[in-house]
Amino acid sequence: MKDRDQEKEKQRPEWVPNGVRRPRLSVDEYVQGVLQNNRTILAQTITLIESHSPIHMEVAQEVLKKLLPYTGQSIRVGITGVPGAGKSTTIEALGNMLCEKGHRVAVLAVDPSSTVTRGSILGDKTRMELLSRNPQAFIRPSASGGTLGGVSRKTRETMLVCEAAGYDVILVETVGVGQSEIAVRSMVDFFLLLMLTGAGDELQGIKKGVIEIADALLINKAEGDNKHRAMAAKAEFNRILHYLQPATEGWETKAYTCSALTGEGIEEIWSVVEKFRQITTQSGVLQDRRRTQTLEWVYNMVQDYLRTSFFCHPGVVQIMPQIEKEVVSGQLSPAMAVQQLLQSYEAGTR
Repeated sequence: MKDRDQEKEKQRPEWVPNGVRRPRLSVDEYVQGVLQNNRTILAQTITLIESHSPIHMEVAQEVLKKLLPYTGQSIRVGITGVPGAGKSTTIEALGNMLCEKGHRVAVLAVDPSSTVTRGSILGDKTRMELLSRNPQAFIRPSASGGTLGGVSRKTRETMLVCEAAGYDVILVETVGVGQSEIAVRSMVDFFLLLMLTGAGDELQGIKKGVIEIADALLINKAEGDNKHRAMAAKAEFNRILHYLQPATEGWETKAYTCSALTGEGIEEIWSVVEKFRQITTQSGVLQDRRRTQTLEWVYNMVQDYLRTSFFCHPGVVQIMPQIEKEVVSGQLSPAMAVQQLLQSYEAGTR
């Protein structure tokens, strides 16, 4: 009965924004649409992947299974930076330059979710207006949903879909800078940290852990009167990087300057990415990194599944309000609360 109900749900027409029903796509229609780079179906496939509906998740995994043989050929670049460093402007300048060189670029721009409403502005297509109109580029804004590292929980799977669609450069723009940006490192090949001039001031707001995982530092807004300060900041950062262990074996992390406004330095930083790919591919480091990332992905998904299974468990849901009330009032210690919740969960899973 359950299997028949699920099959009916897969075949049921779905609502679209204008209220008109359309037939739900089959797994093969999703797959063929992505492989043919049908941008409408590509967007629908990513929406399917981002859905939390059990039926959608089941279909999404079937689609991904068929797309896997067509993935893995891109260079994956994570880009983060201090607030005001010009991440979106730099990504647009880089994306436009790459498209002119014949590349196909997918930008996965993760917007911060409100901790109050869980909503996001999703304004990256507005900020990257020129790039969003380029037929060689695809921009997909998505909400972080409060995910550690400022990266959507489904970003890994979205990257695979974009690779299957023929995009050979994947740029992942993260929410901001923090210790949790290590989550970005676990899904990209090259990690770029955007900085501003005046290194002394900016260093106060940068955690050492973020610099340690960067494969390059890029000091933006190196134009006009600011260019001299940018060069001074570059020298300062290179002195610091000299004492830090490189983020990637066999690679030396360095600082560079650019101006996203004028385009100066954009080609240089891409040549750095290409050199990185060449060196790490020849040494086998890139392949090892991707294998490690895949295993980390498995463990992360297990953790997500167990967390969801626990908090959605009927026994836990039933006693949680009373447990919370007793903890807040001081009648129950946090340790005892955890023990009772786990006992309720374990009793229901036997």
